[in-house]
Amino acid sequence: MKKLRFGLFENPQANDSGTSTWRHPDSQRHMFDTLAYWRDIARICEEAKLDFLFLADAWGWADVKGERPEICSLEGLDLPRLDPAIVAAALLGSTSRLGLVMTGSTLLEQPYSFARRMQSLDHLSGGRIGWNVVTTGTAETAVAAFGVDMVPHDERYNMADDFMELSYKLFEGAWEPGAVERDKNGRYADPSKVHTISHDGAYFRSHGYGNASYSPQGTPVLFQAGSSDRGRQFGGRHGECIFLGGGTIQKLAGQVKSIREEAVANGRDPNSIKIMSAFSCVVAPTEEEARRKHQEILDAQTPEVAVSSYAWFTGLDLSSYDPATKMSDLHTELSQTQVARFGDKTVGDVLKDWHAHGVRTNPFVGTPEKIADIIVEMAEGADLDGFLFTPLIQPASTIDFVEQVLPILRARGVAATEYEGESLRERLLGTPTPVLRDDHPGASYRASR
Repeated sequence: MKKLRFGLFENPQANDSGTSTWRHPDSQRHMFDTLAYWRDIARICEEAKLDFLFLADAWGWADVKGERPEICSLEGLDLPRLDPAIVAAALLGSTSRLGLVMTGSTLLEQPYSFARRMQSLDHLSGGRIGWNVVTTGTAETAVAAFGVDMVPHDERYNMADDFMELSYKLFEGAWEPGAVERDKNGRYADPSKVHTISHDGAYFRSHGYGNASYSPQGTPVLFQAGSSDRGRQFGGRHGECIFLGGGTIQKLAGQVKSIREEAVANGRDPNSIKIMSAFSCVVAPTEEEARRKHQEILDAQTPEVAVSSYAWFTGLDLSSYDPATKMSDLHTELSQTQVARFGDKTVGDVLKDWHAHGVRTNPFVGTPEKIADIIVEMAEGADLDGFLFTPLIQPASTIDFVEQVLPILRARGVAATEYEGESLRERLLGTPTPVLRDDHPGASYRASR
């Protein structure tokens, strides 16, 4: 069996995944806006040899009947939050091997400034940066805050393709590797290796010189999680690491097969994309204790959060519908994933489920051996390359996983015992060098080709 890769999903705000568990006695997420919290999380990850810390992000806030419900402030549901790029920058000095992945929106960012930000972090980290590419499919309030128009779902991916093309020109084509020489005899950079870029796309334009030199990885490692047909097309073209939301082995296997087929359609090796599933668990020495811990987590939050939370992710106010309404009758231009996953359920069913899990799938509950068995079974049955661990309570859930489950996986030879490879790309994707593979579309923009 292949050696699996592991990342930790985090979110720089008091709650995560649409649930509100900050009041649980073992949760420290209420301290998310302190550097001490993030240094502690990064230390746990690096000591456990996890491949990366994944910093999610979202713009906007919950909107129900035209206003943000009071429960959102009382529970710290959607606001406040921190900028994940700033969190990553703050952790560079206290980490040396851990990958740092942050979310960036192709709807709300500008490619020229965003490229410099990613290149700056990749330089300062020595090649440990990843970019989770999102088209911003949550919270229509975000576009109002930015003063832009909401773009329909599939068109957002057309816009993202244009964003990526310009980004590749900046990452790969503006400066060649080795352009910076730092020769104090009078040659800081080789002029023949510094190039202008020109881009006149349907959504973005840029002409001139890139603002940062070629970084250790060139293009940061590209993460993506779109599950719609258009999202899978985008992921098959651009993604290097694709996240799936979880589900049955049969469902995951179908998604994996579809993504690898998209890679082939784009002239890529189907195994060059690493596919990871979201994974949550509640673990304890006995089944009974694990079930009790899970119930305590469920009891830590109020059901009132569910309506506001679901509206934040999808733009749909479920309180406006009869509980018997079929979810298949509803439509949104925002996160279609969070509607489609409940296609055979009613509004009442969804509110009950969302209170318990939010955007997460049901956690696996049991002993360390049981959880390890499930991970191996999922990986083998669905052809997964790894898992994105999503904690219910932080840092308690992560500590339970790395102290109780990860050693079992290492003993079975399916989890790394040490960091392998210097850059995030080499370690996560198994590439011989830190830069994009030659069959990735971004590689065609290299000035040195």
